[in-house]
Amino acid sequence: MVRVSALHTRREFLKTAAACAGAAAGLRLFGAPQVRAEPAPAAKLRVAVIGCGIQGSHAHLSAALNEKLVAIVDADENNLAKALRQVQKLQPAGYAAGIRTFTDYRVLFDKLGRELDAVTIATPNHHHALPALMAMKLGKGVYLEKPLAYNLGEVRALVECARTCKVPTQMGNQGHSGEGYRRLCEYIWAGAIGQVNTVYAWTNRSNGGVGPRPPAEPAPRGLHWPEWIGPAPDRDYHPELHPHAWHGWFDFGNGSLGNLGCHVLDGACWALQLEHPTVIEAEELIGGSDERYPVGTRLRWDFPARDGRPAVQVYWYDGLKKVARRKTAAADSGEVTVDGQNRPPLVGELEQKYNVKLGGNGALYLGDQGIMHTATYGGGVRILPEAQHQATPVPEKKLPRIKGSHFHDFFQACRGGPPPCASFDYGARLTGLLLLGDLAIRAGVGRKVVWDGPAMRCTNLPELNRYLQRENRKGWEA
Repeated sequence: MVRVSALHTRREFLKTAAACAGAAAGLRLFGAPQVRAEPAPAAKLRVAVIGCGIQGSHAHLSAALNEKLVAIVDADENNLAKALRQVQKLQPAGYAAGIRTFTDYRVLFDKLGRELDAVTIATPNHHHALPALMAMKLGKGVYLEKPLAYNLGEVRALVECARTCKVPTQMGNQGHSGEGYRRLCEYIWAGAIGQVNTVYAWTNRSNGGVGPRPPAEPAPRGLHWPEWIGPAPDRDYHPELHPHAWHGWFDFGNGSLGNLGCHVLDGACWALQLEHPTVIEAEELIGGSDERYPVGTRLRWDFPARDGRPAVQVYWYDGLKKVARRKTAAADSGEVTVDGQNRPPLVGELEQKYNVKLGGNGALYLGDQGIMHTATYGGGVRILPEAQHQATPVPEKKLPRIKGSHFHDFFQACRGGPPPCASFDYGARLTGLLLLGDLAIRAGVGRKVVWDGPAMRCTNLPELNRYLQRENRKGWEA
């Protein structure tokens, strides 16, 4: 009882201080003004960063240092040391000495449960849900990298926990706070390209592989391998997992789609208000194995007509056009040759026709009166060709604009401000689409996945339902 009381006292103080300073703040979904009001600065939030690898040691660490960074967590002591060196560069002398370090977030919550206001999480995907659930149950706000979770069962658990615990949440799809996807929504909702019936999205990421699992090796010095494995099935270390290649393995990541999908497909999910597809199909899979994602995919989601909107097909292309393993007279070497990025053919056609560059990541929205394009995080919103864009009336700004960064939006909510723009409610919808794409990869080429969204079940291939949830390893239960 004392622990809960202390947590809520701190949270109420932050909310009260913010409310007194900016009582008129509120979230208005439509109409002017277009910048979300926010509370004036209050006490610095006490933040822990969980995961200090590539994303954690840059974006998360910098954001937490704008508040009060009290702890960092990573299973690799080398990442912890690198993070502390970064703090020493950015903060006054002596600041880093006050930061607690942990190689296990379970110990963090045991030791500092009453001394945190928020956590940010930038771990491998198989660790997303568990620390987020632990934090929310202690009354903490949670900023969680994309995708929201490793599987659909975890996604549902996160949403239910966030609603029950009533804590601020934000998924790390930064483009959702930007101008680009808001402009996209407003153009499409104003009918600038008519009714959208097809989306083509693509990424140059190739998070997969070919061939068998590499031989086991001793874990590098400083890497706490049992803690890195965490809730996933136990296995020996090999170099194609840590620090980044875990994306391409079924046990830990979600492939290229999990890596970039929440950025590139954010616009389609938001502007077209996509929810439950009825069919998902892998049309082409390049490479991969029974343990690894493909190095290139072509996937399709079919969404029914809804609320006056037509049926929509969303296509996803990622990675490489083709892959081949080099063989010698003696054996298969396992080495791979590749050939070019796997993009929708329409992308190249439009680039040539209109003399534009549409990039290695992006999306095209095909309406019955035109085509729009967005880049990775929603930037570069244009109707193609440029002459049609210039001739199209600029729509009214109806969505609120975010002042500051995606992290700032989250931290202001922790102080009692408006709900974050990419809360777990929205993050779950977007992440769910990606995880269904991964389910289609599991099914294989040409095997349609017929999906009952409200029931969260594949109805025609029931053997796939075992991938919707898995039992955590002993000691790592939620």
